[in-house]
Amino acid sequence: MALPALSSSGVKFRRVLAHFPQELSLAFAYGSGVFRQAGDSAGPGENNMLDFVFAVDDAVTWHMMNLTKNRSHYSFLKVLGPKQINSVQNYGAGIYYNTLVPCNGRIIKYGVISTDTLIDDLLHWKTLYVAGRLQKPVKILTQNENSKLQAALVSNLKSAVTAAFLMLPESFSEEDLYMQIAGLSYTGDFRMIVGEDRSKVQNIVEPNVPHFQKLYSNILQDCPQVVYKHHLGRLEANKSPEGQFAQLMSLPRTLQQQITSLVDPPGKNRDVEEILLQVAHDPDCGFVVHQGISRIVRSSSVVQSAKTILTAGVKKSVTYSMKKLYKMTKGWLRKTS
Repeated sequence: MALPALSSSGVKFRRVLAHFPQELSLAFAYGSGVFRQAGDSAGPGENNMLDFVFAVDDAVTWHMMNLTKNRSHYSFLKVLGPKQINSVQNYGAGIYYNTLVPCNGRIIKYGVISTDTLIDDLLHWKTLYVAGRLQKPVKILTQNENSKLQAALVSNLKSAVTAAFLMLPESFSEEDLYMQIAGLSYTGDFRMIVGEDRSKVQNIVEPNVPHFQKLYSNILQDCPQVVYKHHLGRLEANKSPEGQFAQLMSLPRTLQQQITSLVDPPGKNRDVEEILLQVAHDPDCGFVVHQGISRIVRSSSVVQSAKTILTAGVKKSVTYSMKKLYKMTKGWLRKTS
């Protein structure tokens, strides 16, 4: 099963790619500069920053070439060279961002992540940082023939559906599902308290339901754990202990580990399968899953945000943070007006 390609010309995004070394296993654009969000005008905001992620097989070599082409994009870390830049990249969520970069008349931000780190996050939710972005609509710009990466992209979508089922009631709407999925990577993110519009998840989902359907409709139709009433826009999940146990057993490894550490008392060291069976019978099963996801996201978001001071430099970090605070305040005022 191929990851659905979302429609739109993509020409302006590919023109941005032309400014960078072309050794990319995957490149995608995301965010409010690509997809309309609630409160925006009819289309994506032309004044909004364009966000990109570039996956590369050899990050040291890629940064070396990019330093030659785009040295000004980097903070003071450029003087340390590509190996040290890669070392900084490997902290936290394993992604290195250059932000507030002028390119083709727009301001862009781009993150660089190794292909292996991306695959690991997609399969196991080690940080749920880039994997979380890929659970929401993105604009795929280029993708090579890496079959492991392709399989991991699909696995990530299936895991998102499974985790959402566990946190939702027995019967729910399609939009409820997409709200739950879109919120996974914000669960526990401290920036949702300071720095992000608290209506962000709703703003992402409401105008983009057709894009979410393109991503998830095939998975929902093939899923044995749910009855998908497409014509009604409603779903019914299997909430029996047996159904929930099957879902818990198919969750990504890191989330299973977090759930285990939440439930199992220190020193008891029970088998993971035994613990998940206990959780499957617990009326608070969904809450335990939520707490496990929160632990993953909180840790990676804190380290990644602290890393921004190094990768962007103090001036850009302050400017970027002020833009985020402005958007948060604007969203709050919109809700209260």
